[in-house]
Amino acid sequence: MNIVLETRDLRKEYGTKEATFTVLKNINLSVGKGEFLGIMGPSGAGKTTLLNILSTIDKPTSGEVYYEGKNILNLKNKELSLFRRNNIGFIFQDFNLLDSMTVEDNIALPLALSKVSSKEIKKRTLQISYFFGLKDQLKKYPYQLSIGQKQRVAVARALVTSPTIIFADEPTGSLDSKSSEELLRYLTKMNEEFHTTIVMVTHDAFAASYCQRIMFIKDGEIHARLDKDNSRKEFFKRIIDFLGSMGGGVHELI
Repeated sequence: MNIVLETRDLRKEYGTKEATFTVLKNINLSVGKGEFLGIMGPSGAGKTTLLNILSTIDKPTSGEVYYEGKNILNLKNKELSLFRRNNIGFIFQDFNLLDSMTVEDNIALPLALSKVSSKEIKKRTLQISYFFGLKDQLKKYPYQLSIGQKQRVAVARALVTSPTIIFADEPTGSLDSKSSEELLRYLTKMNEEFHTTIVMVTHDAFAASYCQRIMFIKDGEIHARLDKDNSRKEFFKRIIDFLGSMGGGVHELI
């Protein structure tokens, strides 16, 4: 398996020497090319902090982060911004769409910022809108869309630059059950057809069951992992059973 992303002895602390709070402790993690990885754990376990470090939004107190063998923590700010723009896509819970722009322009924004030609922007925006069933929504504005459509626009925007890896932070958190399932099917399709590498943080066992592998974080450390080796329904049951065994019960963790 080709490793796209790897961390070595990742540690994150906040505070001063007199009062230090450790959020992450010696995290060693590898993500393979084309993998759909889920990260789960109770509130305060360090999931979002880890995602922020992996996605270059934040830096660790110590440790290393490698993308395809290159330590990105050694990059200067300008180099890091360029790396992030060319290699990383983000999917947020609250969509982060611009209400003053059409769906088409929202999707095309990352390409415009990268100074891609208008002809190429048009072509790639149309292709990705077909894939996500948004062809008839391109001239609309975000306020005219359903919540599920808004999230699909956000995913299309994340994918339009063909990033090396996509990070999703609770992407189904604002969606109803029907829209959540629809989005997860699109993410799976995206992963399978484009071989897009996805790292998703989620509290939801149903959402996690669409992943190929799940890492459970507890008290800032990798507590365990589960690999999907059967149907999604069976994997969902295994996740539920495991969450119940982690302490505090399922409802505290999902």
